[in-house]
Amino acid sequence: MDTTETKISRKSFLAIATIATLTFIGVLTETSMNVTFPALMKTYGVNMNTVQWVTTGYLLTVALLMITSAFLKRRFKNVQLFTAAAILYIIGDLMCIFAPNFWMLLLGRIVQSGCVGISGPLMTNIMLELVPRRKLGLYLGMGSLIILIAPAIGPSFGGLMVYLSDWRLIFWSTLPIAVIDLFIGRRVIGQYSETVKIEFDWVRFVVLSVGIVALILGLNLATSDNGWIKFAVLFVFSMIMLIIFYLQSKNSNKALFNLKVFKDSIFALSFLPYVFLQLSNIGINFLLPNYVQLVNHSSSLVGGMILLPGSLLNGFGQPLYGYMLDRFGGKLPLYLGNFLVAVSMVVMVIMGSTMTIPVIIVLYLIFSIGRSMAFGNTMTYGLKVMNQNLRNDANAVYNTGQQLAGSVGTTIMAALMTGISLPGNSNVQNVAIGSQVSFGLVLVLVLINFAVLRKLFKTPTEA
Repeated sequence: MDTTETKISRKSFLAIATIATLTFIGVLTETSMNVTFPALMKTYGVNMNTVQWVTTGYLLTVALLMITSAFLKRRFKNVQLFTAAAILYIIGDLMCIFAPNFWMLLLGRIVQSGCVGISGPLMTNIMLELVPRRKLGLYLGMGSLIILIAPAIGPSFGGLMVYLSDWRLIFWSTLPIAVIDLFIGRRVIGQYSETVKIEFDWVRFVVLSVGIVALILGLNLATSDNGWIKFAVLFVFSMIMLIIFYLQSKNSNKALFNLKVFKDSIFALSFLPYVFLQLSNIGINFLLPNYVQLVNHSSSLVGGMILLPGSLLNGFGQPLYGYMLDRFGGKLPLYLGNFLVAVSMVVMVIMGSTMTIPVIIVLYLIFSIGRSMAFGNTMTYGLKVMNQNLRNDANAVYNTGQQLAGSVGTTIMAALMTGISLPGNSNVQNVAIGSQVSFGLVLVLVLINFAVLRKLFKTPTEA
């Protein structure tokens, strides 16, 4: 498809819109259950480290599926991938609606996550095929809006559904949207590049998947009895699996994704800030709704709604952030965005144990503006200057890293939030201190971003 034109056809726009809609509701439900964790803990008699798998398991499965996205895009037609994503969402939705216990709910969430694992990369890949180059920043910025605003709105949406009925309404309300979107998408999505019959590298996929799951499980067990021993064992095992994966990748001709993308300096230097920003975003979106319920003793509705102002503002601001990249280049949005995140985290660290609802709303507003400004533009900056032959692979790595970072972020925040137990402190005080430590971790990640960005912008580009 020629991306040197200046306009996009109506059918192409509808194709992008239907995939974006499916991705949006899939990402929305990633975090919509976060606000229900205290209620689920009471209902099912499970602790925070267990109940957080409702989100962590979802994100982890998405990450594993996104590993295959480069292969899927080459091997199958766009409409086949879209249909599979929509059907997985619908089946998972129904499983969650009728789940009689926690483990069936978790299984439904894992099935449902297949939607985002397929549709997320597909959305970006189709944009790269259909959108004129001079408008790519705007469209990829809108695509980033899906990734940004949906998980931020998720807790607000979940809190509202719980207020109106219960957590099952989260799934009832999105079901008809998925069905209608499936009907429309099958009629407007075309094929814009040739498919190739290639063999999938199951061995490398299994090795990498085992390594990733071991890492997340180790983080999850870190605050249990003898947790650091369990974490150390699983961490070493995970590193061994990743080393095996790397060694196999050097000699494999089968399709998974191409590690040569990391030889591109722009990609490698943009990937780390991208991952750190997503870890921070999903972690904070998990942390704050639970903080206001456990520390401020607010309702689940309030816990969800504190994120809404920042989320809505970013909905209007995201096209502007994409325009900033197209007009001024990467330095302004990436540096300014990370600076705003750093400012919000400094204040949260200082006030961490005494934050009121209004203070949280204002600080999250600053955080979300900065994170939104930097996040999508970090990926777009990398993709715009890459060799086009590696774009599908780069997109697969970006998306896998994004979801894996979200899974790690949720796990770490849950562990820090509930894993600190100081003598003489109440549970509320320990949760507040654990949250304060979490804010400090995000601040450290953002400071690392500044160092990486400095090197990124000193690297020559081809575009």
